[in-house]
Amino acid sequence: MKELSLNILDIAENSVKAKAPLTEIRIDETEKTLTIAVIDNGCGMTHEILKKVTDPFYTTRTTRKVGLGIPFFKMEAEMTGGTFSISSKSEKEHPADHGTRIEATFKKDHIDYIPLGDVVSTMTTLIQGHPESDFLFHHVFPGGEAFLDTREIRKELGPDVPLSEFEVITWIGEYLKEQYTSN
Repeated sequence: MKELSLNILDIAENSVKAKAPLTEIRIDETEKTLTIAVIDNGCGMTHEILKKVTDPFYTTRTTRKVGLGIPFFKMEAEMTGGTFSISSKSEKEHPADHGTRIEATFKKDHIDYIPLGDVVSTMTTLIQGHPESDFLFHHVFPGGEAFLDTREIRKELGPDVPLSEFEVITWIGEYLKEQYTSN
């Protein structure tokens, strides 16, 4: 992918498909590294599926025979000399504590490093496309941080205003952009 934010979008979409009520997107950026973690409390994966999920010729989808999101994310991290990890607990095996955590670290000074890209658009796309799901976004970068928790927005708006409303999505985008430009 041309931007890591597109990988984030793809992996967070997997979390929503896994019926995660909450998906956390954490980005920790230093001058030399970028670490992205996507953590959800969805149905999780069994040990058998977890062993296969980084294989591009394995997918749980019925519409195609390949699944490239996680394998590409892993490859892109490792191409920079970075790391990749995935852990998951299935709802069947762990009814009270289930979900998935995917984390990748990228070395920013490597020639194969792909830029982070437009995380604001990624977040607004996720929220607009899945207004029933909650997202916690936290990006710590040199000189500042950006934070958004849709649960807090939901509390302020009440149950009758969906997060997908044009005015709400516009506000979310501007709120995030302001955090990036004010730091």
